[in-house]
Order: sequence, then structure tokens, then C-alpha cells
Amino acid sequence: MTDDYYGDDAATFGDRLAAAREALGFTQSQLASRAGVRLATLQNWESDRSEPRANKLQMIAGLLNVSIIWLLTGVGEGGVQPETSGDAARLSTLAELREIRVAQQRLLDRISRLEKKLREAGET
Repeated sequence: MTDDYYGDDAATFGDRLAAAREALGFTQSQLASRAGVRLATLQNWESDRSEPRANKLQMIAGLLNVSIIWLLTGVGEGGVQPETSGDAARLSTLAELREIRVAQQRLLDRISRLEKKLREAGET
């Protein structure tokens, strides 16, 4: 039996989420902020007390540069490994791109809410 906490046979969604976050050097607070969720929410995900909705799962996977399938099942590529992440400029650019994607998703969510509000106002 192995003591590998993140090993394929023992890792949970929360374990993989924490491993991917740590591999990129993000703190829980940083990832929660970038994903637009409360710190407690991210902590609940990492401790397997709850799971994100599909839209947040997609956003988290994008921020961490891992596949959704890997986060959920452990099958496939798990993203950047700490020992292979030497290109700081590239990682910085990727992080900036992820931040833009998060901002874009927030704007799309806001647009959807406003459009819904307009539709509902037109019905009354």
C-alpha cells in the first residue's frame, strides 16, 4: 500500500483540486478570489464536503489548467507538475489569461441576469 495522498487509487475530487492548486502555487484565497467564490466554499470543495456546480467546475478547471474529467475522476492529464513549471513568464501569461476568462464568465453571468430581468419586466 502506498502513502501517496494524491495517488490515483485514493485521491478524491477535493484531493485533486488541492493538488492542482498547489502545483500552480495558488493559495486557497487566491483561487477562491479568481473563481469568484468564498474561501469557505473552496475549502468545502477541497475537503469533499460539497462539489461545485458545472459552471464553476469548468471555470476551476480552466484556472488550474486541468481537464474537468481529471478533476472529477483522476483520468487523464492533471496539468502542470511542480518540477516542470520553470517557465515563469509563460505561467504568468497563463495566469493572466485565466483571470481574463474568469472576468469574462462573470460578465456573461451578469448579462444573463440583466436579460432575464428585462424579459420578466416585459411580461408584467
